[in-house]
Amino acid sequence: MLTAQDIEAIQARILELQTEHRDLDAAIHTLGSTVGHDQLQLRRLKKRKLQLRDTITLLQMRLIPDIPA
Repeated sequence: MLTAQDIEAIQARILELQTEHRDLDAAIHTLGSTVGHDQLQLRRLKKRKLQLRDTITLLQMRLIPDIPA
């Protein structure tokens, strides 16, 4: 069972990750729109963005209480 402090910590972490996700999205857009952009760097940014999305989803799932079947 999660305590109120645990919930607050998870919510704060989710907000941090969402901010980083938005920042990466902007960086990907900027890098992708430049001529002669670095494909390797672009792939790394996209991979990191996907990892963030997965982590955010896992943390959000932790906040949902278990419902007995």
